Amino acid sequence: MRVTRDIKYDCKKRNSMSSANQSIPVLVAGALGRMGSEVIKAINSSKDYQLIGAIDNQKEKEGQDIGSLLGLAPLDVFLSSDFEGSLCAASQNVPNDGSSNSAVLVDFTHPKVAYKHTRTSIAYGVHPVIGTTGITTDQLDDLSKFAEKASLGSAIIPNFSVGMVLLQQAAANAARFYEFAELTEMHHNNKADAPSGTCIKTAELIEEQRSVFNKSLVNEEESIEGSRGGSRPSGLRLHSVRLPGLVAHQQVMFGSNGETYELAHNTIDRSAYMPGVLLVIKKIRTFNKLIYGLEKIL
Repeated sequence: MRVTRDIKYDCKKRNSMSSANQSIPVLVAGALGRMGSEVIKAINSSKDYQLIGAIDNQKEKEGQDIGSLLGLAPLDVFLSSDFEGSLCAASQNVPNDGSSNSAVLVDFTHPKVAYKHTRTSIAYGVHPVIGTTGITTDQLDDLSKFAEKASLGSAIIPNFSVGMVLLQQAAANAARFYEFAELTEMHHNNKADAPSGTCIKTAELIEEQRSVFNKSLVNEEESIEGSRGGSRPSGLRLHSVRLPGLVAHQQVMFGSNGETYELAHNTIDRSAYMPGVLLVIKKIRTFNKLIYGLEKIL
């Protein structure tokens, strides 16, 4: 049963998409951004998906064909800055005959709106696939309850890279044997939140194996505040680097007497995320709850 909307919008017009069209209807929020544009290109190259909406807050480009804006052939999908209106139109893609061809929202926007966008998407019955990081633990808990009440498959994915999932699993495995560990993540300098959601997720997986890390052996003093990074309640230290030229990189370093054990993952091109994005879009409609992390879907 779909949850009654707790947001106000006049949603009367029905979309003309036929229920006979079995390709998955997809909206992309952050359509002109680095990740959003890659998602649109990936969707456009596959017959399994159909782009039905492109959302971005660059109002000076509103109404223009998103294909033309991205250097593709025209797609007959026009850029909109109306997030809620786009969801409203997409929510009409559920046929009256009981078959389901519900739409999926892929969101790569900004941490400040990630929670609101996720909740609004669930309220309209559009499956959210959120790649934007910055959602807090309390917000994640609220969204999980809201998605379960709506019985709507939803996904919050800090990182869509299969290689990163493998790193996280290896790090969690290693945590059983090492009491000292620190994590470093490095991203381009246009990333708004720190540490990254991927780094936080990695720390959480490590902490499932051991609750206390990095017991202090000396009274540390920082001559520059923050030099030792951010400390989680478990004692894990997280460090963030922001520089132009970087894409997305993460290192986990474990230490013990006489040795260190290092795990690293480097993303050199955003196309690396697209197989994961397309996989989540395809599978999320088979769930009836919120999924946190790509490893839950692989």
